[in-house]
Amino acid sequence: MGGGLRLWEIDVARGVAILMMIVFHTIFDLSFFAIFPVDVASGFWRYFAYATASLFLLIVGISLVISHDRAATKLSGLLLVKKFFLRGAGIFTLGLLVTLATWFYLPQGYVIFGILHLIGVSVMLSPFFFRFRAWNIPAGILCILIGWFVMSRISLLSPSMLLLPLGIYGPTFWSVDYTPIFPWLGVVLIGMGVGAFLYAGATRQFTLEPLTDLFVRPLSFLGRHSLVIYLVHQPVIILLLALVTGTKVL
Repeated sequence: MGGGLRLWEIDVARGVAILMMIVFHTIFDLSFFAIFPVDVASGFWRYFAYATASLFLLIVGISLVISHDRAATKLSGLLLVKKFFLRGAGIFTLGLLVTLATWFYLPQGYVIFGILHLIGVSVMLSPFFFRFRAWNIPAGILCILIGWFVMSRISLLSPSMLLLPLGIYGPTFWSVDYTPIFPWLGVVLIGMGVGAFLYAGATRQFTLEPLTDLFVRPLSFLGRHSLVIYLVHQPVIILLLALVTGTKVL
């Protein structure tokens, strides 16, 4: 996020997360369209999905700190807040487009509050948390614990859909992508706290040996274009599966 010199390790980490996302969604589609019997709701693939989302959101938090520290050399006050509010609102709007598309294509499990919604809200809220620097780590852990507390009592609730962004949902709720504020904002906050340690002043605070271009270049490309890839990868995967297997997916 943000301008200035890019930190190659951030792009590479984001590229790894993109590859993990593509792998998981391919497996998910194989299961969803009954092409291959694989359980994505529990076991290895469930935890793989958690790991993928966690890596993405940690990088979001770290990137927010880097972007803020760079922007703070030119902007301050309301102008700095406005920068992150507008950026977050733009990402949230893309999330709403995903909601609309999945509502038409998959009404029984459409995306109400997915990872783009969560990232958009996190970016809009980030100006309230930048000042806490490393203290965002315990704040993030608390956010995660609140999420776990709520989830452990889901079966007792029949809440309004307006509470879905907070992680409060009924026992029959299902969505193909559900990433509520509690606990997932906590992962972003932990990333912000880690970023305050590792990239204070938007400068790498540790030494890092360069890796071979053969490894870095393709992953960096994926990382730099992660948003576009996120928006188009599922239709591409579904189309390829339909072409390869002859399965009707529309």
